[in-house]
Amino acid sequence: MKILNKLVCTLVAGCLLSLPVIAQNTDEATDMVKQGIALHNQGKYAEAIAKFNEVLKTDPAHAYANYEMGFSLYVSKKGKDAIPYLEKAIKSPGGNISAGAYALLASIYDEANDTKKAVDMYREVIRINPNYPQVYYNFGLTYFRNGQYQAAESCAIEAITQNPKNASSQRLYALVNFHQNKRMNALLGLCSFLLLEPTGPRAAEAYSNIQHILQGGVLAEDKRDTTLALSTEDEKEMKVFNVGIQLTTSSAKAKNLSGADQLEFEFKNIIAFAAAQSEKKTDFTKTFFDKFFVDYLNKLALSNSMPAFAHSVAAIKDSREATWVKANPDQVTALAEWIKTTDRPL
Repeated sequence: MKILNKLVCTLVAGCLLSLPVIAQNTDEATDMVKQGIALHNQGKYAEAIAKFNEVLKTDPAHAYANYEMGFSLYVSKKGKDAIPYLEKAIKSPGGNISAGAYALLASIYDEANDTKKAVDMYREVIRINPNYPQVYYNFGLTYFRNGQYQAAESCAIEAITQNPKNASSQRLYALVNFHQNKRMNALLGLCSFLLLEPTGPRAAEAYSNIQHILQGGVLAEDKRDTTLALSTEDEKEMKVFNVGIQLTTSSAKAKNLSGADQLEFEFKNIIAFAAAQSEKKTDFTKTFFDKFFVDYLNKLALSNSMPAFAHSVAAIKDSREATWVKANPDQVTALAEWIKTTDRPL
């Protein structure tokens, strides 16, 4: 399985929005920083670094010059060199970019496999600005890479809550649940991801993982700290869900179903099984999984758009199903409209 990537594209954008209101720096320095940002955005990192360096020669504490210097060094694969500039940016007056600097430091430490420092930096970002773009997603990736799957799941849930339509966060949720053998959570998470991102290499990976789950597979246990501390009720539910998946796939096999017909049968019945378990709970005891994934996907399973979804998933790897998708644009459009108009409670 490919390692997920961090999203850092929002960091520069945050600085660009606030750069014009710098109060304690000269217009000349501000203009030079803007020129450096423009060069950075053109991929001319060495030239951008030179511009930021000119500002720092006369004003070593310039918050934005230090931050942008750190960012340009980071994307130039010089993360270690970026650290002192980002630390200065955090301490410098005249710029409200501490959250961005901490977030970038977290990415640097994570890539250097210094998980403790990365976690500390992400906690600082959340302390300063809990709504900082992608902070929970990136924080979750740090935990994911370190094999701390329950912590990663909590971050994925926060990331989804922050941005319910972000496909990457839903993919992260699915993968960390897969690693915990919570196959129902992983399966419905992957289905939800494919509603948002039905094509491309990540969709192909999701399809393979779905097939692995439906065929009864679990991920091999690795040597990291993957000890689970599930409650008795959570462990009981996980086992019930896993049995439900197995019974459904066995039934599909007995019916000699294949392709989209098999997927539709399996998806509808597995989702119905999860919905039946969810209905036994009160509103107070329903989990995020129940509300965000089960309730939403049950609406899909009961709608006229379920066949189109099954065909679109099957089309990821089956050229014959891709032909069906092209030949039935009305059903594909209706599925897209369903996704657009169906409410999704958190």
